[in-house]
Amino acid sequence: MAKKTDDIPYQVTPTAPSDLLLDSFNPRLSEERIEHANQDEIARVLWQDKEVSELVDSIAHNGYWQHEELFAVMEKGRLVVVEGNRRLTAVKLLSDPDLVKRLKIKGIPDQLPAAIKKSFAMLPVVICSRESLWRYAGFKHLNGPKEWDSVAKANYVANVHETYHVSLEEIARTIGDRHDTTRRLYFAYTILRQAEKNGLFDRRECYSKRFPFSHLSTGLGYKSVQTYLGIGDRDALKPDPVPKAHLPKLADYCLWLFGKRNEDEGPATQPMIRSQNPDLRNLSEVLGSTKAVKLLKETNSLERAVRSLKADSQLLFESLIVAENALRDACAYVATGYDGNGGDVRSSLDNILKLANNIERAVKRAQ
Repeated sequence: MAKKTDDIPYQVTPTAPSDLLLDSFNPRLSEERIEHANQDEIARVLWQDKEVSELVDSIAHNGYWQHEELFAVMEKGRLVVVEGNRRLTAVKLLSDPDLVKRLKIKGIPDQLPAAIKKSFAMLPVVICSRESLWRYAGFKHLNGPKEWDSVAKANYVANVHETYHVSLEEIARTIGDRHDTTRRLYFAYTILRQAEKNGLFDRRECYSKRFPFSHLSTGLGYKSVQTYLGIGDRDALKPDPVPKAHLPKLADYCLWLFGKRNEDEGPATQPMIRSQNPDLRNLSEVLGSTKAVKLLKETNSLERAVRSLKADSQLLFESLIVAENALRDACAYVATGYDGNGGDVRSSLDNILKLANNIERAVKRAQ
């Protein structure tokens, strides 16, 4: 059953699941830094991916589809699956009760029909090289039907570019990238590595359980962010894009983007970015003002820093709009929310009227 493609010598070899290793270099594991020998840990992390449990259920019901080949490389005398790690994890869990016990995983069927077991007793494996596989995996996972998250994509782009010496332009053409995504991912990844190499940040200590790498790759698109970090588009291919003098600013920027979980040395720090819109845009505007950055560091409040960028006339108008909308809401609740005995309501209303009169008098004096 031999086939041939331009890049991969396509010979399918039936192989027992126990003879196949999971790949510690899987881009999905780029945040975990798991040693290759720790196969149980790789399986545990991959199990956390919802699709693996779905694959377990599907294979347990339908069997393993033999047209879904795994792609493996021969390393140190063992076959390491480069493409198809989630499918292999599902099969290993279904065929190895001891692995299920070691990982303390619930819900794995332990009684399967003989025909189902036979379907994954031998798996279809294509033995190739990592280099020959990058185009296929890149198209499938960077811009295709089985997309990786942004940090996995960036890790893969960096590996292909630096290990196989493939230009970013060729990678972009191969995956059908027309929006400069490949270059932006690589730029952000080199800056992330520089921050971690210099001890400025550790993605494993990110405040969120899922590392929001896209905050960094998107934020670098703002000129004010590039200026703050001392970088430009010309630095995208440098191994250490941020100048040494700007490394303290890179440490601050990473903390504002990602925060830090509670550790022994101190309390947790929540990130400034709750959502990219509007928080990322607001942070980029703050970084364009020395005064606003100083206030951001002093108060740890993005809202206050953003307000410092606005003229008093704009703040007055925005405050009045907020007050007007709040009063409209209050009007809607009077009929059902006030029974005539609310002293607190009357007191608050008196204060509102006094404040409104004070504003009106001040406006008239300014005319």
